[in-house]
Amino acid sequence: MEEIFQALFLIVIGFLAGVINTLAGGGSLFTLPVLIFLGLPPQVANGTNRIAIVVQSLSGAIGFQSKGVSSFPFNIYLGISASIGACLGAQIAIDIDGYIFNKILAVIMIVIGILILFRQKKLEFQPPERLKGKYLFWSILGFFIIGIYGGFINAGIGIVIMLFLNRFNQMSLVKTNATKVAVVFIYSTLALLIFSYNDAVDWKMGLFMALGTIFGAWFSSRWSVKKGDRVIRYAMLTTIFIMAVKLWFFE
Repeated sequence: MEEIFQALFLIVIGFLAGVINTLAGGGSLFTLPVLIFLGLPPQVANGTNRIAIVVQSLSGAIGFQSKGVSSFPFNIYLGISASIGACLGAQIAIDIDGYIFNKILAVIMIVIGILILFRQKKLEFQPPERLKGKYLFWSILGFFIIGIYGGFINAGIGIVIMLFLNRFNQMSLVKTNATKVAVVFIYSTLALLIFSYNDAVDWKMGLFMALGTIFGAWFSSRWSVKKGDRVIRYAMLTTIFIMAVKLWFFE
């Protein structure tokens, strides 16, 4: 009975994360602490969280591709660069002390929460895009650094990627999202393999959460409204603050 309750709870948490990721961004700020609070060691919670990330980003990439929205081969270049960085970040996450990881996660949750709070609504840019020459070089370098963070913890990285692609590369918001999910899928798959190789993944818990994430993303993408975005954002910020306090002050 307890296992059934836990499975249903994880599906619900995954569902909420899928909604959060679609409406506000930063779903991992919600799921990662929950996995830790359920008793998983920080490294295992971090690795387990990657299952939902891989599944959701793959689903998003397929969805954009079906609509003919793609930045190929630009997204592949960024994905490869980010994957190299993610290898380093994942190894750091595996080796780091769990106590220190919790402190770092608490600080990151507050910082990303502030970014979400003050993020501007209008990120849209008009062409021309800047995807070649020196812009390609700096993008590849930038995504190597982003990949290190993505491999380490990944929480809130979608916001960082969207700001980078939209502001620096001047990609449209739709293309920014399409590129983001493709890049996240590429490097997150590699990061998941590294965590799995080091026995830092609870596949059962991760798959239940991933199932909920799929439904959450589908639901919010179909039925989201502007008011819903604001409600989710402030509810999420409240939750982030509570979880960050617990991670910092309580074991």
